[in-house]
Amino acid sequence: MFWGSLNEISRVVREVPVGEIEVPEGRVRRREGDLTAEEALRALAESIRRHGVVEPLLVRRLEGKKEPEPDPSRPPEGVAAHTCILIAGERRLRAASMAGRQTVPCVFVDADAEESAVLAIVENLHREDLNLFESAAAIASLVEVTGMTQEQCARRLGVSQSYVANKLRLLRLTEEERRTILENGLTERHSRALLRFPTAEERRPVLAAMAGRHMNVATAEEYVESLLCAASRAAELKRADVRPETRERMIVRDMRQFYGSIERAVDVMRKTGVTVEATRKETPGGVMISIMVPKSS
Repeated sequence: MFWGSLNEISRVVREVPVGEIEVPEGRVRRREGDLTAEEALRALAESIRRHGVVEPLLVRRLEGKKEPEPDPSRPPEGVAAHTCILIAGERRLRAASMAGRQTVPCVFVDADAEESAVLAIVENLHREDLNLFESAAAIASLVEVTGMTQEQCARRLGVSQSYVANKLRLLRLTEEERRTILENGLTERHSRALLRFPTAEERRPVLAAMAGRHMNVATAEEYVESLLCAASRAAELKRADVRPETRERMIVRDMRQFYGSIERAVDVMRKTGVTVEATRKETPGGVMISIMVPKSS
């Protein structure tokens, strides 16, 4: 089988003219406008100028084309016709071209188009610079290309089914939401907490609060839980069949939980070194809660 035979690939490295390598559309991972990624690509190109391409690219032969004979001493003339298709190493290929390299080292893999796509996706997943949404998209591509179930995909990748399911859920977020999450350094757990709200309209103010207040994961999850509980309680109180005495007991219980949340928040601030003062005073009109935080904090 293809996957078992990968370990038996002969590591015969051949120099292939850059112009003969076709890059498949739709499988190229680019971050348009990402200056950090462009700087990293330029750094890789400079490294290739000095040391060459250290890790060979993986390619497969185009149907009807012969594997090119290694001839690094003779650079290609003009733009050559494609003789092979890139499987893995798109950044190395781009950087080599940027560095002015005429040829790149390649290992030819005997694989069909689907197997090549799977291998490219798996190789992409192993990259350390993937963000959480790129890795989720790669897993979604793997499921789409192979038709595997989430359980089969998890076995192929050596992870749990819940890991795959959680990654795929991230793709429910809109492009705008993903950009906000990445730009503000929010994590996958922030994203999963946000997804407890089913629509983008419901998520918009929640995400704005997470990003604007620089919430850590625990605070964000507690914030989401409090919003959902409040919404659930409000819906329950509005039900016509709730008896007045039951409604009153629910309100009292909710207020106790509210007071408890304030006390926990104040306690957290004190533990972080903030000298905060909190008072609660009964008044004829209700309960007045005051929290004093020094300006120096």
